[in-house]
Amino acid sequence: LKIQKNILRANSEQNIKRKNRTKRLIEKGALLEKYFEIDYLTVEETEEFLKIFSEYIKANKPKKYQKKES
Repeated sequence: LKIQKNILRANSEQNIKRKNRTKRLIEKGALLEKYFEIDYLTVEETEEFLKIFSEYIKANKPKKYQKKES
């Protein structure tokens, strides 16, 4: 019984993480479409579009948005 509770708890935590990731991806995708006005592009076209600008954006990202080193 204790093992089953631990398994259920682990599955629940995984589901919560998965749902949070899904929510984050949906929200970021919506922002991408809004600010770049690319809602009419396919997924493949969106990827091509982002590839064009990704190196520039990474190289010129303000410090406050750069990934913090752990």
